[in-house]
Amino acid sequence: MTAAPARPVRALPTGWPWLIVFVLAALVPLFVKNGYVFDVAINVMIFSIAAYGMNVMLGYAGLLPLAHAGFFGIGAYTVGILTLKAGWSFWLAWPAGIAICAVLGLLLGLVAFRTRDDVFAIFTLGVGVIITQVINKWDALTGGNDGLNGIVAPKLLGIDLGKSASFYYLALLSLALTIFLVARVRSSLFGRSLIAIRGGEDLARSAGINVYTHKLRVMMLSTALAGFAGGLYAVYIGFLGSAITGPTTTFTILLYLLVGGVGTLAGPLLGTLIIRVLQQSIQGLQDYQYIVFGPLLVLLVLFFPAGLAGVWARFQGRRTAFDAGRKTGKGVQDAGV
Repeated sequence: MTAAPARPVRALPTGWPWLIVFVLAALVPLFVKNGYVFDVAINVMIFSIAAYGMNVMLGYAGLLPLAHAGFFGIGAYTVGILTLKAGWSFWLAWPAGIAICAVLGLLLGLVAFRTRDDVFAIFTLGVGVIITQVINKWDALTGGNDGLNGIVAPKLLGIDLGKSASFYYLALLSLALTIFLVARVRSSLFGRSLIAIRGGEDLARSAGINVYTHKLRVMMLSTALAGFAGGLYAVYIGFLGSAITGPTTTFTILLYLLVGGVGTLAGPLLGTLIIRVLQQSIQGLQDYQYIVFGPLLVLLVLFFPAGLAGVWARFQGRRTAFDAGRKTGKGVQDAGV
């Protein structure tokens, strides 16, 4: 007798865990009144957005953009300059900063994508250093070594977003929009084409993918997200200095990705959260933080090369395979576990 076909294993829609996370996050201000907690949470959300910007380049297209902090700074300084010196509203300056970062990302890509692999990374690192030097030396526009001070947080419908609890919701909404956008990109034809490019540019071309155009588009998306995060950072901190645009910031964002999981959807948020909380926990060792993080990163790469989110994804994949094997009557070995 032929066995009846097994019913497909049902799972919750992939969006449900994120919905639960953001609902719980939205309830935090109702129960937590500690300004320090808000400060850590807002910084985690801002730098998570920047990490998602790097992730679409590194995780999906396999390109390492080491000028990322430079575009973060351009977005921040655009908001600061337009609001302080030109009298613009933040709600106009913020999109302007994002657009400028996207256009500059396109211009960078036109030149940088003539190189490949390590040369591309080194080239973008050089561009990042140049951005930092321009910001540091252009006293009349950026304030030079003195930076920009007195950037005022905006108001929305009469609500002062300068208060931590109010700004928390702006940062949370911005993070939710970023994750939604990145998730849509990853599941789209464009995202699948980027993953094919990561697997091999020549193979992607043979499949009919316009590699150069796709790389330009993902560069624009990456730099726009960096500018998006930078604009938030400018009005939250209220002060800007050229140090935030330097290579140290870029490599810190890269550290967030390595810890969380490059190419995963949860990795940028998870890695940023863990590292930022650890940084706050060892503030007394500020000058030696990377001596602590270095060995931990080596151990992570050795034992969990896909990052913490990658470990969870692998566990979920094995559990799904085991359940499917059990439903069809196959053994554990047949299920691929």
